Amino acid sequence: MASFTNLSVPLLLLAILFPALALCYINPAATSVHQNATKPSAYRAYIVLVEPPRSNAGEDAHRQWHKSFLPSSLMDESNESRLLHSYTEVFSGFAVRLTDAELDTVAKKPGFVRAFPDRTLQLMTTHTPEFLGLRNDTGFWSQAGYGKGVIIGLLDTGIYATHPSFNDHGVPPPPARWKGSCKAARCNNKLIGAKSFIEGVDSGDEEGHGTHTSSTAAGNFVTGASYHGVGVGKGTAAGIAPSAHIAMYKVCDSRGCEESAVLAGLEEAIKDGVDVLSFSVGGTMSPIYDQDPIAIGAFSAMSKGILMVCAAGNDGPNLFSVTNVAPWLLTVAAGSVDRSFGASVNLGNGKIIDGEALTQKASPSSKSHPLVYSEERRYCNYSDDSGIAGKILVCENTKSETQKSNVRRIVGAGASGVVLFNDKISGYTTIVQDYNSSVVQVTASDGGILIAYAASSKSSSVASLTYNNTLFGVRPAPVVPFFSSRGPSFTNLNILKPDILAPGLNILAAWPPSTASGQGPFNIISGTSMATPHVSGVAALIKSIHPDWSPAAIKSAILTTSDIVNSTGGSILDEQHRKAGVFDTGAGHVNPARAADPGLVYDLSVTEYAGYICWFLGDSGLATIMRNSSLTCGKLPKVQHAQLNYPTITVLVSSTPFTVNRTVTNVGPADSTFKAKVDVPKPLTVRVSPETLSFSKAGEKKTFSMSVSGDLGKEVLYVEGSLSWVSERHVVRSPIVALPASSP
Repeated sequence: MASFTNLSVPLLLLAILFPALALCYINPAATSVHQNATKPSAYRAYIVLVEPPRSNAGEDAHRQWHKSFLPSSLMDESNESRLLHSYTEVFSGFAVRLTDAELDTVAKKPGFVRAFPDRTLQLMTTHTPEFLGLRNDTGFWSQAGYGKGVIIGLLDTGIYATHPSFNDHGVPPPPARWKGSCKAARCNNKLIGAKSFIEGVDSGDEEGHGTHTSSTAAGNFVTGASYHGVGVGKGTAAGIAPSAHIAMYKVCDSRGCEESAVLAGLEEAIKDGVDVLSFSVGGTMSPIYDQDPIAIGAFSAMSKGILMVCAAGNDGPNLFSVTNVAPWLLTVAAGSVDRSFGASVNLGNGKIIDGEALTQKASPSSKSHPLVYSEERRYCNYSDDSGIAGKILVCENTKSETQKSNVRRIVGAGASGVVLFNDKISGYTTIVQDYNSSVVQVTASDGGILIAYAASSKSSSVASLTYNNTLFGVRPAPVVPFFSSRGPSFTNLNILKPDILAPGLNILAAWPPSTASGQGPFNIISGTSMATPHVSGVAALIKSIHPDWSPAAIKSAILTTSDIVNSTGGSILDEQHRKAGVFDTGAGHVNPARAADPGLVYDLSVTEYAGYICWFLGDSGLATIMRNSSLTCGKLPKVQHAQLNYPTITVLVSSTPFTVNRTVTNVGPADSTFKAKVDVPKPLTVRVSPETLSFSKAGEKKTFSMSVSGDLGKEVLYVEGSLSWVSERHVVRSPIVALPASSP
């Protein structure tokens, strides 16, 4: 899962704290097969896709059909455990443990389509609703009924069911369409579904991640919430859709998330009737869609009206690091919020360095102490405690458990404090950690100031530490933190990913009483895992107001109404405080109230997606992804990348004009007129036809074309601009991303 916190090493959760362990981590046991095929260790889990049975049979008949593919040696009762899962909703297929020889036998049987090795994927608040403009009993939040009647499913580590965030005060019973069941310590109108797809364990949460994401998406109001109950970040906690229902599908544990279990959870969620699926999990760099079982399963969910919201991953700031990139997924990057757990380093020369500290001393001493920096011990690698008593040490933050233990030991040995500065890659991104001691964290830039001051007059360089509790209105916000994965997608340059930016840095939400990586009742962690449920909650609010909208319409509404400026009115910045680009932010930062009333939407039907799959992957790709065996590419119009009716526009540009077409649907007032407004840099020439769209009724569709040309030069990777359709009440903005025609 895409999150960062004081986590146990086995889970990782795509943790920033362990950057050497990449987002794309695959369980080594799943990447090799022992040569001796007679031993259990030779078995490897596979996800096998097969054609559906010819008759519309029930689940038992499907399971028997799936068993018919297995070698005779697996058919006796003792080998039943090797058939892990049977799938009918995400696709027709099953998960099974096989040897290489057995897989060869299965692959030769009529009806076999494809087999994928089972992968181990990794797990990639009191204030964020207010930061997003949601305030109790007022405006859009109240109009949306706080998500009433919408069911959010989460594929995660389970849920601590008895947490107060999951009380059902004010939450009505689930809608009649709900077909699921709940197997948890407490089930009610809030927590209506809880199931485990990990053998031998229940739906409880030993890791904390699933509890955190669930409460972020749809936790009920809890007054007096704070970090570990000690007052930091204190306020009323609530999820983005606090009246929505929660269904937890436990598919991850301390070892990660087996893809076969994720698919089993996704299968059950489709059957149960969820409206939105929140997936804070990531794998390797995303494969081509027809080679990605999660993308294939998500297509089935989308075809049944379920929007799947996914984490972009925590492998930033590298380009091409984004995961979960299929166009029918809503892919979420992480941003900061305007809250800081304030602390200051007061230098002897009168300068004050603002930082953050999770451990806030109620009555700190104002006494100054010698400020010491040693290049030799840059990472606080003090093996000898002599000479550190009464001093404040300056060190670079490695975000490692070893350093954390060292820092605690140093303070325990008599140091008056430690100031940890970010490394250059982290820049202005401070992922707060709990050191249970006198530690202040500062930016990389301020680290340079401290080092220079400490070196300027070693005998007289002094400082004191003060604590400012929780500060709001911190600017600029949002900022894209270093860890948030960046686009473009290796799979497809022509579809902008990530799609959207949402709060994901230092997020306070529910947590079990005690886990290996933290204690409750509320904990602060970071990652695109935390950003994802924010957007899942926003999708639930929109679904509550517009229950008949398709997943593509909801996605379009979120993207075309997003913010492209920060709290200062300037451009959204990245971790180095440079202007963030579209491959950092996607369309922009989510704005819930505007998303519920977008004016126009770029809708997409299953058939249009099928035409796109045909153009991109041909008949074999269509057969793998689609569940309709009668639908072939010969019956469908081919839809090129740039022509897919996506709410963002990516084109390959040369001096010859290239034309893209888009169709918008009026979801605003019946009589509406929109005028095109183009904002692009000089190398580009963009013309829109027609320049005015006039609608006479709701639901009416209009098609326009946009031609793009220009010479970007050999050194330019891309340029970005925007097309906005502007009416009296609405601005419907689509980013334009222009890539050189020579791009791979």
